[in-house]
Amino acid sequence: MARDERNGRFSLIILIVALLLALSALTRIMLLAGTHSSGVSITQFAGSLFIGLLYDLSVASFVIIPFVLHLWLQNDFIYRKSVLPFVCLFFAGILVLLLFTDLVPKDYNRGLFNALIYYVTIRFAIYIFLFFMPYSFRLRWRTGILYISSVLIVFLLLFNAVSEWFFWQEFSTRYNFIAVDYLVYTTEVLGNITESYPLVPIITIVAILAIVIVVLLRRVVRSGVRSSFPFLKRSAIAIILLLMPLLVYYSVQEKWRHFSRNEYANSLAGNGLYEFAAAFTQNELDFYKFYQTIPDSTAFTLLRKQLETPNSRFVSTDPYNIERDVTYAEPERKLNVVLISVESLSAGFMKAFGGNENITPYLDSLARHSLLFTNLYSSGTRTVRGLEALSLSIPPTPGQSIVKRPDNAHMFSLGSVLRGHGYRTQYIYGGYSYFDNMKEFFSNNGYEVIDRSAIPAAQVHYQNIWGVADEDLFSLSMRVLDNDNKAGKPFFAHIMTVSNHRPYTYPDGRIDIPASLQIREGAVKYTDYAINKFLTDASTKPWFDSTIFVIVADHCAGSAGSVELPVTGYHIPMLIYAPKVLQPREVNTLTAQIDVAPTVLGLLRLHYHSKFFGQDVLNTPADKQRAFISTYQGLGYLRDGKLVVQSPVKNIHEYLPDFRNGNAATVQVEGRLAKEAIAYYQGISWLLKHRRQQDN
Repeated sequence: MARDERNGRFSLIILIVALLLALSALTRIMLLAGTHSSGVSITQFAGSLFIGLLYDLSVASFVIIPFVLHLWLQNDFIYRKSVLPFVCLFFAGILVLLLFTDLVPKDYNRGLFNALIYYVTIRFAIYIFLFFMPYSFRLRWRTGILYISSVLIVFLLLFNAVSEWFFWQEFSTRYNFIAVDYLVYTTEVLGNITESYPLVPIITIVAILAIVIVVLLRRVVRSGVRSSFPFLKRSAIAIILLLMPLLVYYSVQEKWRHFSRNEYANSLAGNGLYEFAAAFTQNELDFYKFYQTIPDSTAFTLLRKQLETPNSRFVSTDPYNIERDVTYAEPERKLNVVLISVESLSAGFMKAFGGNENITPYLDSLARHSLLFTNLYSSGTRTVRGLEALSLSIPPTPGQSIVKRPDNAHMFSLGSVLRGHGYRTQYIYGGYSYFDNMKEFFSNNGYEVIDRSAIPAAQVHYQNIWGVADEDLFSLSMRVLDNDNKAGKPFFAHIMTVSNHRPYTYPDGRIDIPASLQIREGAVKYTDYAINKFLTDASTKPWFDSTIFVIVADHCAGSAGSVELPVTGYHIPMLIYAPKVLQPREVNTLTAQIDVAPTVLGLLRLHYHSKFFGQDVLNTPADKQRAFISTYQGLGYLRDGKLVVQSPVKNIHEYLPDFRNGNAATVQVEGRLAKEAIAYYQGISWLLKHRRQQDN
């Protein structure tokens, strides 16, 4: 018997760990090489490799679990003819228990629960099959299973490395909440991946490479079945290996990778699979646990002071109540409102903000006839965060957007305010609204939800996995608005576009960038074309002169940078167009995305009770200007040319941001700004926790 077959029982474990470490290190090198202007120094990259090794070993401890169990418990006994019937009965019992249990897993656990059923079913069928096979076949079967398992794990490790490359190229970060969504919304996301990337060639090449690697190392694989190793000795090794994941789970922390002020270096230090697991478990981060706090009474004293405006007064002396009565000297104007939130519309796309590619010719022209907001910042980097800001007017809270959290119904929203004033309120989306929990959120917060299912197939000119082309979305919206007008009530419609999204496909013949190129510039210009067509058609309608059109981005096309919160990655445009109502001008006031709702209500001169954190920037003193920007962990507060960033665990930094390139210089934390930042984020966290942001 060859030496590697006598002593190599666990040599396959060593091989898998070594392969994972090698691929992880190579992935970091490739990600850095594919990042332009990362600013990562040699010392920082060395730190990324060193810290990354810890996360790689942590992930490896979980990856090897099935192989440890297999090689530990693998022996001839379980495959004996006399024992196989009992093994079959065991798996049959588990299968019956799973199929008829009353336990219904919720949310993400459902996929894992179904996977367990499939696994037990397959094992049950295999053992029944083996019962009828001769012993020599059962021995070969055991070896063959280990070969197949080895090919599968090598394939998954290689495919993950390739996936990390593409994810990094699009989002400039390791896996995060977006990657978790890839598992939840499989239809849209897998469809998007298929349309955007050559998936079949990639899978084929990776599969061939995995097979070649296993064939070259076949002796190591074979030794796992054929080498003899006393049960007690291999039990000791197996137990140690199985205890490692527990040690990792209770000791290794995600925050350890934040060793540098260069966010690229911090991301490189992470491990994609580890970051995915961290995002999977962090639907919401407890502000009081992970961030610096001040006494709640102090926080609300500061918050109420910031929310004071000349045209509002607090309705209660309760120090934890921020509800105000908002009034205007002028009479109310029951104007219609059409709010168009545009997918991934960075300010830099427009000429007014320095764009030179001429991909928004209509919006550039429209800007001269509108209120053009030049100093507006999005709350976050995802559509759901933008929808949260535009509808709820609250600062971003750590973790997932409120749109995707449970128990988010009956909140105080722009829709609920306008519905309470006699408006028909609707959310119109070009895709299926179950995506990102939009239907559940908007339908329970003052909106009627209308999506692509309302468009007959014959009326769809073009579609991809995300939804119909924007021109079809606007055709649907036009029919809805005409019907609203016929009902004789003012209307508010929030329209969410989808075309400016990878794979960047759109109908041919609309713009001068061929659809076959599938580039973002084409998608942006097509959306610009569709908005032009919509407003041109709307100008012929009887309701046009009494309608305010608001065009604003949900977030930027990209927010990557060498600092955690590069301000240029949050700078978005907003145009408010109403030629019969508003005089065009530039509004240079520092504006947060959460200010859009109260600013629109201010244009209507609406008298209402407000729980909004946003402010009417057209009627707010200059000393109250501020904005909020965030990732799912980093909470930014922008004021007086400075940026305060709070992050786990209880870290707070202050920067002088460069508004041209997004870089930032660290400065000493100023107590006043830091307390204001804490007050805003702590205040909304307290109110949400105590369910005080509900619509009364």
